[in-house]
Amino acid sequence: MSLGLYLAGTGSWFFFHGIQHVIFAWLVTMVLREPPTTVGAAQVALLLPSTVLMLLGGSVADRWGGQRVAVMAQSLAVIPPVALAMVLFFDVLSLGAMLVYAISIGTLQAFVMPARDGLLNAVASGNIQRAVTKATLIQFYAQSVGFLVASVTERIGAVVIVCAQAASLAIGAATFASIRVPRNRLVVARQKKDGVFKSVASSFHTVRRNERMRAVVVQNVAMGTCFMGSYIVTIPLLIRDTYLGTAADLAAVNLLNCLGLVLTLGLLLFVGNIRRQGRALLLANAIGAVVLGSTGMGVSFAWFLAIIFCWGVCGGVTLSMSRTIMQEEAPEHERARVMAFFGFSFLGAGPVGALTWGFVVDWVGPQLSLSIACAVVLVVVFALMLWTRLWTMASRYRS
Repeated sequence: MSLGLYLAGTGSWFFFHGIQHVIFAWLVTMVLREPPTTVGAAQVALLLPSTVLMLLGGSVADRWGGQRVAVMAQSLAVIPPVALAMVLFFDVLSLGAMLVYAISIGTLQAFVMPARDGLLNAVASGNIQRAVTKATLIQFYAQSVGFLVASVTERIGAVVIVCAQAASLAIGAATFASIRVPRNRLVVARQKKDGVFKSVASSFHTVRRNERMRAVVVQNVAMGTCFMGSYIVTIPLLIRDTYLGTAADLAAVNLLNCLGLVLTLGLLLFVGNIRRQGRALLLANAIGAVVLGSTGMGVSFAWFLAIIFCWGVCGGVTLSMSRTIMQEEAPEHERARVMAFFGFSFLGAGPVGALTWGFVVDWVGPQLSLSIACAVVLVVVFALMLWTRLWTMASRYRS
């Protein structure tokens, strides 16, 4: 029952996020018609607050309880989309309004994500890899539905779509509030002895001392810089400038990427636990980089959609394995902080990638920019294969 409520609450956030990913890029790129460098800066405004504050969010969740923080942060997250809906209704959209929205929602995301991730182990009932796969599957299924809803933005109006985002967040906050989680008094007592900033530093040292988690964080930084930066900046610009696309085309790309993820995650649930998680993680990243990098050859839009779908298939393995490794390795009293560090390593690299690829696109164009990003990921994957034991490491759990 608790896991089901957790999954419903998680789905509400990612339904919101799926819509946001399309509508934010559409408003900045296609409605306001901002240049590549400004598109990159706008995406940085969305990512930077969650990057800067995520470790603090993990510490707060460990200190005060993941459920309490998730409910409060997700409830407050209703406010930014309501404000954006009013801006759109009164037809006063501007880059400044989008930046205020981005900073507000990014700040609240820094508290929602680690609180939710820290809560998962408490409702997982033993098999953490299966619980992680289910949560990730729901995440991308809900996100796919969000993409579908966002695809009709130009037909029914952005105000209605943004209001649907606000309603989803409100329902999710109520769902998280309904979860019943037994609290471990000894763990809570240990958490409250540490100050917030000391607990943030301890999560860094915990990850640094653990080879499995350290290697995952390195690949996360590469993915955040190259894949995420390209996904939020290069791909929308590619759709606009090369394929002369619309909001529906942008939504189709996001939807097919998510469908690939969902297909893989469903298959992982059917197959069962993967023992060599590190090997699966590295192979998926390498194959995904090769597939996405092939867009540099100048493919048609139909082929581009097929490539995005295949890239999503690889991403399903990457996300499930990396989160599972971190959940298995994290000490119980530091789980939210460690998962915050995990999120920080990915999202923290996102602003760097967004700015970097914004300038690279301006310099060499979006197609070649994607190929360069994928080549960097391949270099990192091969380095991890050679210089860490991630390739040979096996799961600590046989269930």
